Amino acid sequence: MSDAPPSMRERMLAGERYLADDAELVAMRRRATRLCAEHAATDPEDADGRTAILSELFGSIGPGAEVTAPFRCDYGVHITAGERFYANFNCVILDCAAVTIGDRVLLGPGVQIYAATHPLDAKTRAEGWESAAPVTIGDDVWIGGGAIVCPGVTIGAGSVIGAGSVVTRDVPSGMIAVGNPCRVIKAAT
Repeated sequence: MSDAPPSMRERMLAGERYLADDAELVAMRRRATRLCAEHAATDPEDADGRTAILSELFGSIGPGAEVTAPFRCDYGVHITAGERFYANFNCVILDCAAVTIGDRVLLGPGVQIYAATHPLDAKTRAEGWESAAPVTIGDDVWIGGGAIVCPGVTIGAGSVIGAGSVVTRDVPSGMIAVGNPCRVIKAAT
């Protein structure tokens, strides 16, 4: 058993405060930036090429998944997406913690999923500390364009999130939720 302190990546994934300028994390973000650029530069007719890049970028991605460029993420390797996942143009996923996306999830254009967060105390922020909380999106969820999903949120299977919503807390399965802050308005039919 090692007495070495946890790495910044281990701290990040455990939900503890970490320093993002750590050499390992910087290298991982550069890799993700390079793969996102390669994905964006791939011929739209080259589905196999795009799929290969996404398979290298994501921790795992299911069959039939499609991500329309441009797409951006912090690390990529902390994203798991299920089969037939679809992300429209300008999707951003900050995967400083696990981002788990189920099967047949649809993200409208400009959807942003944030696992990253920062301390509320200005002095601590100025020292460079950050933290993160996982995001989970169940099967068959549709998130409308321009919606933002905040750190630590779970969206239950079969739910619909209205365009432009800011999801700050969990949404149960089978619900329609809208607004800023996002609130459940009725059951999905």
